[in-house]
Amino acid sequence: MSRRVSLPAADDLFRRTGQGEKPHVRAVGPDEEADQAKQPAGDAAATRKPSGRVRHDEKMTVYVTSDELLDLEHTRLMLRRAQGLAVDRGRLVREAVALVLADYEANGDDSALVRRLTEE
Repeated sequence: MSRRVSLPAADDLFRRTGQGEKPHVRAVGPDEEADQAKQPAGDAAATRKPSGRVRHDEKMTVYVTSDELLDLEHTRLMLRRAQGLAVDRGRLVREAVALVLADYEANGDDSALVRRLTEE
């Protein structure tokens, strides 16, 4: 029995993850455009959804302090304990980003994002 570890080849590490259009981008049909045009601006928050548990083709690196990382991990564990939600940190961050962007779309200058970014 060999004790050697099998490692992936370079082709496996640098392969394309999808073809053509990215999965999270979809065309909006004329019926959906009409429905969206009828919605008031306040409904933007209700229509924005995070990607959830899908294969993600794009990556973004964000640097956080150790305290921010501990807060994020603490929140993840509290969600698991209190609500029974087993989510990873990435999903938690995507949910938070979706909430902030929906609030900005709905409230613009009065959004929490603008208020926090303009605080001194």
